[in-house]
Amino acid sequence: MTIGSSMSSGYCSLDEDLEDCFFTAKTSFFRSTPNKVPAKNVTQTVEEEKPQPLTIQEIKQKIEKYNAKVTNCLLMKLNDNGTYTGFIKVHLKLCRPVTVPAGIRPQSIYDALKEVNLADMTDKRTSFYLPLDAIKQLHISSTTTVSEVIQGLLKKFMVVDNPQKFALFKEMRKDGQVLFQKLPLTEYPLYLRLLAGPDTDVLSFVLKENETGEVEWDAFSIPELQNFLMILDKEEKDKIQQVQRKYEKFKQKLHQTLKEARGKPG
Repeated sequence: MTIGSSMSSGYCSLDEDLEDCFFTAKTSFFRSTPNKVPAKNVTQTVEEEKPQPLTIQEIKQKIEKYNAKVTNCLLMKLNDNGTYTGFIKVHLKLCRPVTVPAGIRPQSIYDALKEVNLADMTDKRTSFYLPLDAIKQLHISSTTTVSEVIQGLLKKFMVVDNPQKFALFKEMRKDGQVLFQKLPLTEYPLYLRLLAGPDTDVLSFVLKENETGEVEWDAFSIPELQNFLMILDKEEKDKIQQVQRKYEKFKQKLHQTLKEARGKPG
């Protein structure tokens, strides 16, 4: 929802320097950027054709080539049944705070091995911002889907928000531009990693907010929805006051100009 409109007359635009502040359930208090010449590194959304499935022999050859380029111990391993395991790194670029259990101790090795869900131990919740561009390394299988990767990341950070609020993107660089492609939930990230090779400049994975065309209101809790209404109400009042002040200032200038014009000899 964007609050604001363009108001103009035959002789000037009263809204030219009036910044447009807006809030949505997806962004939260960001300022819209003016239409300027785009920078050299422009983020775009691209669509690519899905690669054809590989045979087991092709997978074996690609894993051998992949491991030959790896400079650390994060190798891929081919299993007897044709599946394979390996590592991916995911950059967390989240603009909004996440919801986590309040007063919960950090997860221990025992909790991880026993798959203890600490979030279920309390109903208290709090929100905070994850470090910008934090990186999490995951050991996954070739059968692990994007949906499972997202759920695994949220579990590692004990985030209790609905997974539908998040999306996994693949990031590529081409001709000085940064290109993003949103991955479908059924995609296999390790397969994409194998095809691209271990170089993260060629391909990297990014977790971001799920910026869809429409807001999925069912993914939000009642307190969150009530908070959105409060913020929208405040923004509406602030916007009205801002426009009123601008009109009042403009009318004062017109009255002053009329007064000076009437005082001059005809």
